[in-house]
Amino acid sequence: MHGAVPEHVNTAIARPGGVALIGIESDIDDVRLELVDGLGAVAFAVMGVLTKLAAEHDLSLTQMRMIGILRDRKLTIGQIASALGLDRSSVSGLVDRTEKRGLVVRERNEADARSVLVTTSRQGADALALGGAQMAELLSSLTDALNPTETRRLATLLN
Repeated sequence: MHGAVPEHVNTAIARPGGVALIGIESDIDDVRLELVDGLGAVAFAVMGVLTKLAAEHDLSLTQMRMIGILRDRKLTIGQIASALGLDRSSVSGLVDRTEKRGLVVRERNEADARSVLVTTSRQGADALALGGAQMAELLSSLTDALNPTETRRLATLLN
């Protein structure tokens, strides 16, 4: 039946401190629900911090995401578009605007003369380091209770 919602699709409702799932299939236990709720809360916290930092540095959230993606690599416009979920023409304009700010540079692509590689400039790398430190400080309340072993374990699990 067109438009019908399959039984396994669950409905999410907002609640203080996160998202509660209703209509959950019985094979998902309470611990997994707590995990999903916690991940949702962390996602909201991270997005809030990213939005705040982007505004403080007069960047769009998408520019901030692109600079983060480029932090340790050189990518083509197509690869950036794929990573951001945008079309190539949008990313081309995004790179133009960010390049004018001095945060990224285009380099010749030796492997394909028809395309360029985009990477962070020295100024972009410095801004990324500063932003990373600010982000760590603003998100520290989420990780301060962890001991070093727990911190390493969580980092391993997230990567």
